[in-house]
Amino acid sequence: ADMFANEEGGPEPDWVITEREQFSDFRDLNKDGKMDKEEIQHWILPQDYDHALAEARHLVYESDVDKDQKLTKDEVLDNWNMFVGSQATNYGEDLTRNHDEL
Repeated sequence: ADMFANEEGGPEPDWVITEREQFSDFRDLNKDGKMDKEEIQHWILPQDYDHALAEARHLVYESDVDKDQKLTKDEVLDNWNMFVGSQATNYGEDLTRNHDEL
């Protein structure tokens, strides 16, 4: 109701319809009409999704200018703001340590 107040007889926006479908198809796993603790946990931290791998792939995809799937020092430095703001680098802390691979 905070995001959408349905006026009687008025059509629902597409995003509301999509959210209803997402809820019934993917979030309400036991189909009881509400989300319990386990369903919320699965929604926020799905077991089949690797956040670290997704973040690493995102950093490589956005920074790898020559698309060779390898980052050079220059590619990292040219995109330093993305690395400093990333959980994959502990918000930049890991960039201050010596790394042989860099």
